Amino acid sequence: MSSDSQQQFYSLNINSLQEPILQKVCELLDQAGDKGWRRLAAIIAKTSRYRLSSLELHQCSLKVMEPEGSPARSLLRLMGDQGCTARELADFLQSIGQSNAIQILSPPAVKVAEHPESMAVRSGQMVKLRCVAAQHPVVDYQWFKMDKEVGISMLPDNRLQICIQPQPQNLEAGAKLVLECGAIGKPLPSYQWYKNGVAMVDATHRVYTVAKVSAEDQGSYYCRVSNGNETEDSKKAEVVVGSAKLWTHCTMECTEATDKVALLIGNMSYRNHPQLKAPMVDVYELTNLLRQLDFKVVSLLDLTEVEMRNTVNEFLLLLDKGVYGLLYYAGHGYENFGSSFMVPIDAPKPYGSPNCLCVQSILKLMQEKETGLNVFLLDMCRKRNQYDDTIFIPENLKVTANIVFGYATCQGAEAFEIQRSDLANGIFMKFLKKRLLEKKKITVLLDEVGEDMGRCVLTKGIQALEIRSSLSARRALTDKIQRKACSPDSLARNLQWDKANELPDSMCIEFKCGVEIQLGFAAEFSNVMIIYSRITRKPDNISHCTANVTDFPLDLYVDPKETNKESPEETGSFLVSKDLPEHCLYTRLSSLQKLKENLTFTVCLTYMYDGVEEMLDERKKIDVGKPLVAKLDIHSGVLPAHSPVLSLIVPAYSPVLSLIVPAHGPVT
Repeated sequence: MSSDSQQQFYSLNINSLQEPILQKVCELLDQAGDKGWRRLAAIIAKTSRYRLSSLELHQCSLKVMEPEGSPARSLLRLMGDQGCTARELADFLQSIGQSNAIQILSPPAVKVAEHPESMAVRSGQMVKLRCVAAQHPVVDYQWFKMDKEVGISMLPDNRLQICIQPQPQNLEAGAKLVLECGAIGKPLPSYQWYKNGVAMVDATHRVYTVAKVSAEDQGSYYCRVSNGNETEDSKKAEVVVGSAKLWTHCTMECTEATDKVALLIGNMSYRNHPQLKAPMVDVYELTNLLRQLDFKVVSLLDLTEVEMRNTVNEFLLLLDKGVYGLLYYAGHGYENFGSSFMVPIDAPKPYGSPNCLCVQSILKLMQEKETGLNVFLLDMCRKRNQYDDTIFIPENLKVTANIVFGYATCQGAEAFEIQRSDLANGIFMKFLKKRLLEKKKITVLLDEVGEDMGRCVLTKGIQALEIRSSLSARRALTDKIQRKACSPDSLARNLQWDKANELPDSMCIEFKCGVEIQLGFAAEFSNVMIIYSRITRKPDNISHCTANVTDFPLDLYVDPKETNKESPEETGSFLVSKDLPEHCLYTRLSSLQKLKENLTFTVCLTYMYDGVEEMLDERKKIDVGKPLVAKLDIHSGVLPAHSPVLSLIVPAYSPVLSLIVPAHGPVT
């Protein structure tokens, strides 16, 4: 390669380099260690030319939560936006000793990937000759005819691009539906149509038609286009079958959210205070209901103060203009002078506001996001804490018409639960879950829940639902999501939130003796995971064979006596047993939010050959990365002396105890 070509390459902005080159460089930089992207960011920060804020670097780190996300790629993109060239990047890589990345960054040689073809044509006919060069990122083209220059052409951009979007349809029953999606790109794009998020059979052409529509054809349609290298989804097109007049009325009257997100926390295993039971069942059931309403839900059990504050901060990042935010808390709590406080599981005895999270402080931060709806469902006692005389008044609390508080009990009163065998339900959730899916204004729905609770003979006169609301619009939890109104930043944050519910892929483990073990994973909560294992193949000459999972990180709470059991219930998991495969060994892992490194464990296989009495064993170390909420790293942080701004929903209570037994208020 000529020196001019090399110079031209190194003068390129790094955002102009070929994506495969950048991806290989980023794969090296994303690896932990002193040669990774964080070290590169530290070197860059010492130069005066580039300005990278702490917020931008934090956003880079959050890219690990996105599908195929790369903090290094995000960092390089920021550098490119500020004019960083390939030469400057190479110098930075040299300073951190990343020689492998420098070698990848070196300009490759030009290679002709497609030669022009000879052809015979008539006089006057247009001729197209094509030549494509590959590998080198900077390619200049010069055509020659009989050794003479005839013109210069540049390689066209062949990236996938949708140029025809499907359009919304408002049709009468029996009319013809025609949806069209057109794309350009190389290779030739392929098409797959989706209805309500589900791929349709035999809908693989750029035009999708239904000769005579009926009510069953109503829904949200979009087309996924792919050319093998890239994939892009078209805009969603709503298809309504019925009266055009009725549809116009609905679009004027119905309220839509830009998104819907929920954080559910249930605290039970208190270190210095009475244990609770109902939060586990209540959080689990509410999670399933909210997901039916298209809420993005993270559900967590037993959080410390640091973990609760960090989780709330992550939740606040999701809120944006028009978003519906719902926060549910079940656990010990209290209410002093109109402010509600939620008690973490590591709260001292006695506790006060510095040890707890204030709901009103969280409300203040939610209001600043211009949310469409803020719903607080507080399943806790609201008795006064005699050990806390602090009068906490959040500053600059805005007056907005989008707030709904649903308290499980009245001010100064206790909350109760219904207990059955090893499971328990709070009184509030017992009635709330029966109505939550109804298409009614949220305040109307809660009013009816309160009426149902008032007819309960067990708690009549001692527990009553209290609703506080400033809601003026007709907003319901069943409102649809107008996704196209979401900002790109909001969508990126939602991907991160979704990562908190991402499980490891199931895997097949092969041992030298010929035995194969299948490992699977299921989520009970966003920080509680079930590992199930099953022997799928065993050689005939092996008479006895068992496989156990063991050697878990010390960060997790794993009781060795409750691992590798023949039923989920034996591990303490009563809620997801019906959804798990049978004839496996089950192990329940809780407190996944405490993981500081990847989740690793050992599969220990013990077996015996026919005619041999000696037991043999083989071990395999397994690394499944950071599952579920572990990806959010909410375990880290230093507690402030008092940080009301980061507090959480209304505190102190225990939604659990036994039937008609109060779920304590302030605990001394």
